[in-house]
Amino acid sequence: MNATLILVVGVLVVLTAVYISWRAGRLDRMHIRLETAREAIDAALVRRAAVALELAASRILDPATSLVLATAAHHARTAGPEERELAESDLSKTLRAVVDQDRFRERMAEAPGGPELMAELDAAVKKVVYSRRFYNNAVAVTRAAHRRWLVRTLRLAGHTELPQFFEMDDDPPKTFTTEK
Repeated sequence: MNATLILVVGVLVVLTAVYISWRAGRLDRMHIRLETAREAIDAALVRRAAVALELAASRILDPATSLVLATAAHHARTAGPEERELAESDLSKTLRAVVDQDRFRERMAEAPGGPELMAELDAAVKKVVYSRRFYNNAVAVTRAAHRRWLVRTLRLAGHTELPQFFEMDDDPPKTFTTEK
């Protein structure tokens, strides 16, 4: 009788330890996914700013529009962590103002290198939308895992801070086709 009870308790302890270890490993994988998603959105934002700067320097746009676009793109690339979301939102608004001008697509199609530049810009804008969506999804899943009773009680997340959502205006220009 005592041997059976000791065996049952031992099996329960081992199963509990395995479950806790699995939860901790899962939480660690979520944080790795979150870091990867953050790197992806950073790369997408840098690429979008680079293409916007290329468009501003292309001499296809009028000088005032080029200056406004270059300023917004430069500010987005050089913004610190505290002001990054606002700077990226400003770049989105500027891109919409530039690309949604009357006959903008026609002018780009007629300009040397214009169609390729528009394809690059379209791809970069879409990449930002999808990367931000993926990152914010990873943040939501990780935050939900942090709120679980076992994770909080046993401090499986250690001293890791809750990840923050990346909130910015990433609406593409009307002429771009992006699923929402």
